[in-house]
Amino acid sequence: MEKPTGGEHDLSYTKKVWIKGGIYALLVVLLLLLKATFGVLLLILAGALIAIFFRGLSSMICRKTKWSSGLCLAISVIGTLLLAAGVLWLIGAKLQSQITQLSEQLPAMLENAKARLSQYPMGEKIIEKASSPASMKKAQGLASTFFKSTFGVFGDIYIILLLGIFFTVSPGIYKKGVVALIPKKGQPRSEQVLDKLAENLRKWLKGKIFSMTVVMVLTAAGLAILGIPLWLVLAIIAGLLNFIPNIGPLIAMIPAVLVAFMQGPTEAAIVASMYIVIQVLESNLITPMVQQKLVSIPPALIITAQLLISPLTGGWGLVLATPLMLITMTLVQELYVKKQST
Repeated sequence: MEKPTGGEHDLSYTKKVWIKGGIYALLVVLLLLLKATFGVLLLILAGALIAIFFRGLSSMICRKTKWSSGLCLAISVIGTLLLAAGVLWLIGAKLQSQITQLSEQLPAMLENAKARLSQYPMGEKIIEKASSPASMKKAQGLASTFFKSTFGVFGDIYIILLLGIFFTVSPGIYKKGVVALIPKKGQPRSEQVLDKLAENLRKWLKGKIFSMTVVMVLTAAGLAILGIPLWLVLAIIAGLLNFIPNIGPLIAMIPAVLVAFMQGPTEAAIVASMYIVIQVLESNLITPMVQQKLVSIPPALIITAQLLISPLTGGWGLVLATPLMLITMTLVQELYVKKQST
């Protein structure tokens, strides 16, 4: 048996080096491409969530009525839009008035809170720390990061709604397109994984919408009972921002406390306590109850995902950190954990 000569050995070694170098270069290019397009992928995910909502509502209508899927889907989309338009028509004038009032009175509320806090030694330290140049610069950086968008805020919303409509009308086409990218041997398994992803996202979204509604109702009732002005818009803000775990409720509490400060520190403390109690109930009772059959996501993982994603994509990263973590955990469970246990 002939041994490879020195020239052949050098040629084989050089070929291996070039192959490895090409693989590493490809990985770097893919990572850079992922970083550049990650914001677009988040918009696609948001559009998919809208489609999952419409499709889930359509399936529920079909189960209850036994009507055709096309009719149920039309009722799902058109009915949701009509319901939203009806709610806006009923409370739109009052809501707009309260939003305008809140935006106009916000500077006075901030000054009032600052004046009341300055009466206490601890309050003076808080004001001094918050108004320092370093804190202001940090706050501006956080605000610019939060409002970062891919195509502008309205452009992002338009793209999300457009994608949501396309995914709702014909989800099978896009599912087949994704499956076609997988080698033929793994296509049956990839279909199962995609179905599992859709099922988990549908359950999570159903629970999230329910918890947001409960938070909005409880907040509205509590603020109305306490006689806090602008209770309607504050309750809607609390419900909507509850979609963002951990950070959203804290942001929603700030305007409510500022409004309550106009009536006095005691009222502000009561409102802050009420928001905290509602969030404790939502986190420890409502969400576990409606999502008990879903993949359990530890809160620390959600916070970690928010911290990792938000610097790259801004507000969309905070909003979609939980479904992204849910997708990651589902993929790990379906493609690795179950495979190891078999």
